[in-house]
Amino acid sequence: MDRMHELVKILNQWAYEYYVLDNPSVPDREYDKLYDELQALERETGVRLPDSPTRRVGGEPIKAFARHAHIARLYSLDKAVTEDELSAFVTRVRKVDPAAEFTVEYKFDGLTVCLTYENGAFVRATTRGNGTEGEDVTAQALTVRSFPLSIGYRGTLEVRGEAIIRLSVLAQYNREHPDEPLKNARNAAAGAIRNLDPKVTALRRPEILFYDVNYMSENPVSSQEEAIAFLQREGFKTYPYFVKCASLEEIQGAIDEIEVRRKQIDVLTDGAVVKVNSEAVRAEMGYTDKFPRWAIAYKFEAEEAEATVEEVRWQVGRTGKLTPLAIITPVELAGATVRRATLNNFGDLTRKDVKVGSRVLVRRSNEVIPEILGAVAHTEGSLPVQKPAVCPACGAPVAEVGANLFCTNAACPPRIVQKLTHYCSKNAADVEGMSEATLTLLFEKRGVKRFSDLYALTAESFEGLEGFKEKKTGNLLSAIRESKHMPLERFLYAIGIDGIGRVAARDLAAYGSVEAVAKLSYDELVSMENIGEVTANAVVNYFADAENAAELARLKEAGVSPVARERVREGKFAGEFVVLTGSLSAMSRPEAQKRIEAEGGTAQSSVTGKTTLVVAGESAGSKLKKAQEKGIRIINEAEFLAMLNG
Repeated sequence: MDRMHELVKILNQWAYEYYVLDNPSVPDREYDKLYDELQALERETGVRLPDSPTRRVGGEPIKAFARHAHIARLYSLDKAVTEDELSAFVTRVRKVDPAAEFTVEYKFDGLTVCLTYENGAFVRATTRGNGTEGEDVTAQALTVRSFPLSIGYRGTLEVRGEAIIRLSVLAQYNREHPDEPLKNARNAAAGAIRNLDPKVTALRRPEILFYDVNYMSENPVSSQEEAIAFLQREGFKTYPYFVKCASLEEIQGAIDEIEVRRKQIDVLTDGAVVKVNSEAVRAEMGYTDKFPRWAIAYKFEAEEAEATVEEVRWQVGRTGKLTPLAIITPVELAGATVRRATLNNFGDLTRKDVKVGSRVLVRRSNEVIPEILGAVAHTEGSLPVQKPAVCPACGAPVAEVGANLFCTNAACPPRIVQKLTHYCSKNAADVEGMSEATLTLLFEKRGVKRFSDLYALTAESFEGLEGFKEKKTGNLLSAIRESKHMPLERFLYAIGIDGIGRVAARDLAAYGSVEAVAKLSYDELVSMENIGEVTANAVVNYFADAENAAELARLKEAGVSPVARERVREGKFAGEFVVLTGSLSAMSRPEAQKRIEAEGGTAQSSVTGKTTLVVAGESAGSKLKKAQEKGIRIINEAEFLAMLNG
């Protein structure tokens, strides 16, 4: 028995060094040798110690998860998505304690778990559940090696952590299991811990990052700083980023640092957590029904949430493409209530295994249409989405091209309205006030079908149309007139050439006029950085089409004369074709690109034969390697800033 105690102590120390400190002191064969000896002794004696590492092997599948009540409630966190909301939180804290300190940590995107210890021994792991009680996932947690089975603290203890799967581990798993890939790290972690078969949990290799002491029966910690120190002292794995802040400016600085670093780390994170450091101040501030008043999660631009698909409708776009639109149960994302989410096409819908009645993961960035990332779970009533054989808007036959479905009727009403809506959108002609609803009305009541028809509208055109009084009509006609002199790059984007987005339109606009772009050959187009073979053909075919040529002539006759942006030919980057790679600490990439072009340079998205300079920030990747292979001049961020600042 003494030898068993000795082996357990040694093996647990080695596991702590390997899984928690990431600093193994012995080779794997040495660990395996003692592990095998321990297993043999356990078989011989029929005894297995409570903290034996052999307990971490996945056991037999269970039939269902038992429910277990937490000793102390596990609250979720209120969210902030703007600096104003963060400032309001700090102001509320300052009213309680003007000298309060704050802590800032990463907010990891996984599954919250609560571990319970009694008299120094691990006894249970549960999910957060509804905060009051969760599911008992002890058998699954025992396969995770990033927490201790025994600790020095002898009271009753609840610690809180996030079960995660590292992005590198997820990638390796998907390489090894190509037939059943895991869609994302968040779902993979939740699915691993909440899987009824612990062997599946072990196969996915989750770990737990600890960040909170939820309950202590004796000698409770007095601050978040003490809680993190306690967790580290007792052998729990914490993430090595913890910042104390005394002001809103310091908090925002820490959040900005996390936002820059989060794309470079091996763990999925979607924000930062800001907490009041002092437990005494926390006690004074208290809780709402849902959240502690002393903590807040600052969420970055993209947010994800689960919802149920209630219905799938098919929308017809300006190219005739049919896009599945899911009607979902309402969820709060990026400061808005989301009730609809899109999928790219029927192939995307099938690949993501989305069915009516299924739970799905939805993502929304602040100004981007919400999208469905994939199915989380199906129900007995989940029904596959049927592929339409005819256009839902006009009844014309549907053509299948690759993974996409297209309406074959060029005069399909939604296609026409969507073309007009695209033309009038903010990044195109920017006709303020011209909504899709207004264009639908003008199409149905006034026969507006072409872009040029917009410029023939008069005040009389709006007479008798509901909601259009003199002031609104005047504003709309004024916005239409102003759009006649839109920038050339926006015009090339507005007319809707297949494959020409804002970046490619900007590149085409460098030729100075619509006429010059119309004369470009396929070879000239395909040699451009942001234009491939398919798009080059689309551009050539667009300008060769007689109806398109006639419409461009009608627009010109109506007074539409796009303005070419005068290129800066002088400056510190004059003549340079510059690629940015890695992250910059002093400014965002879009800001850096604007600064380059303001100084006469051309900002490129990838290294090509034209590239003359590469700016390599922190964690630069394949672009840097390619530049090195081509012998292109490379500078670091400090040198880049020196050039900008003269």
